Amino acid sequence: MAKRIKTGDPKVAVGYVRVSTDEQSLGPEAQRAAIEKWAQSRGVRVAAVFEDHGISGGASLEKRPGLLAALAALRENGAGLLVAAKRDRIARDTVIVAMVEQAAVRAGATVTTADGASDGAGPEGQLMRGIVDVFAAYERGVIKSRTRAALAVKRTRGERIGGIPYGYELTADGVHLAENAAEQAVIGQIRGLRAAGLSLRAVTAECERRGMVSRVGRPFSLTQIARLAA
Repeated sequence: MAKRIKTGDPKVAVGYVRVSTDEQSLGPEAQRAAIEKWAQSRGVRVAAVFEDHGISGGASLEKRPGLLAALAALRENGAGLLVAAKRDRIARDTVIVAMVEQAAVRAGATVTTADGASDGAGPEGQLMRGIVDVFAAYERGVIKSRTRAALAVKRTRGERIGGIPYGYELTADGVHLAENAAEQAVIGQIRGLRAAGLSLRAVTAECERRGMVSRVGRPFSLTQIARLAA
């Protein structure tokens, strides 16, 4: 016999806030304010609010400590609702959204949003939620595409992307990269050893024997040698 799920109190909610690194249109303060306004208008008590910062909308559940804590808090507080400001704050992936909704149901709760997009228990409400989730997934794809395009433009301009790779240094403008003669010489030796037929381990050992060190003054690791020899 299946274990009966105890339904949480529909007047008690647990809030969830998510902010990623690549889209900040709705910051944590604005999300919290939206949840609080929603709760006040419906006479709902928000028992706790959990947050994930710098987490992509496509990240899996195990990479979201805030969301996992929110799901656990549903049972702990006898809450019948998991509330977010918008559906895309839960996730920008339809599969992950479905997993979250199933986890909430197992805890005796339902997922809702302050903007009302999750309202409605009938087929119309289900259709609307599906449309919102698919569009959120589409937006995530657009964001990723724009990011890749922007990085590609930076590469063609010779502008720095992230850290400064070994063999290069910043120019005076603090944006562009130029070859570092000393480090390029080291790379040349490493590639020469590989061209002579030495294995990566042998090249690593030979570099250490010659006193060649990385930028931080330590012997090159096998992983660094593999990257520089490519």
